[in-house]
This record gives sequence, C-alpha cells and structure tokens, in this order.
Amino acid sequence: MASSGFSPATPLVFNGEGYHIWVVKMKTYLQAFDLWEVVNSDVEPKPLRANPTVAQIRQHADEKTKRHKAMSCIQNSVSDAWDKLNEEFQGTERTRQQQLLNLRRDFENLKMKEEETVKQYSDRIMAVVNSIRLLGEQFSKARIVENVVSTLPQRYEAKIPSLEDSRDLTAYP
Repeated sequence: MASSGFSPATPLVFNGEGYHIWVVKMKTYLQAFDLWEVVNSDVEPKPLRANPTVAQIRQHADEKTKRHKAMSCIQNSVSDAWDKLNEEFQGTERTRQQQLLNLRRDFENLKMKEEETVKQYSDRIMAVVNSIRLLGEQFSKARIVENVVSTLPQRYEAKIPSLEDSRDLTAYP
C-alpha cells in the first residue's frame, strides 16, 4: 500500500480557553495516529504467545506503547494551560506560603478537647500535617509525637512517662 504522505500538524495547545474545540481537535489528532482507542479504554494488550514471530513482537511492542504516545500527545498539548491550572488549584507561591504559615500556626495551637478521644485528636492532627505535606513541606514524625505528648490534657499526664519509657520517642525521624 502506498503512503499518502499525510503528516498531521502538531496538536493545538490548550491555553485554558475554547476547551470544547480543543477536545474535538485532540480527538481527531489522536485518531490520525491510531491512538484514540487507548484514551477511552483501560484494556491492556494481550500477552505474547509462546514462540512469537518478529512481526508479532513488533506489533505487541507498538500496542504497548500506544497509551504512552497518547499521553505524551495530550501532555504536550496542555503545557500553556498548566500554569493557569496550577495557580487555580494550588495558588501562587505567595498564597502557598501563606497557607503553610496558617497550617503551621494551626498545628502549633492544636489542643486536645476534653470530650475528644485520643484517636479523634490524632486524626485532627494528621489532617493538618497531611495538608502541610501536600504543600511540599517536610514534617518529621518526631515533631508530631512531641506535639501530641505536649498537648494531651492533664488526665493523661500519668500515662506519658510510661509511654516514653516503653517507646523511644526520639527514634521517629
């Protein structure tokens, strides 16, 4: 079969506007490269049978790389929108720093409520810690343990020394 010489242009880069038009163009672009079907399915290529031919090996390799090729096309076509999406959902660096400051302050001011169980208090602490970690800040287990131990209500004070004796609380990095 003779080649038609068809070489599609690079895909339209999505800049945050005209999403519906971009989707249609991306679908057409991926169809031109026989990649569209892998975008909408989770089907993996069947494993090679015993003693495959060279042609079967090549075809299997092509099928396995289709998903990666499609993802590459999509990722390359949203680069301009990435900054907008990042700012929209993560905020600017200044906003992120402000969020971190507020979360650190929340962490330092946490106190266990009288009606709260240790599990509930621990969950509340970890929610703040996980939010801090999601913003990219390292947070050591030792700092968390120290905060928990130092903020437990007075009714737990008798149990803290036995906890410290039974476990080396400094062993948490």
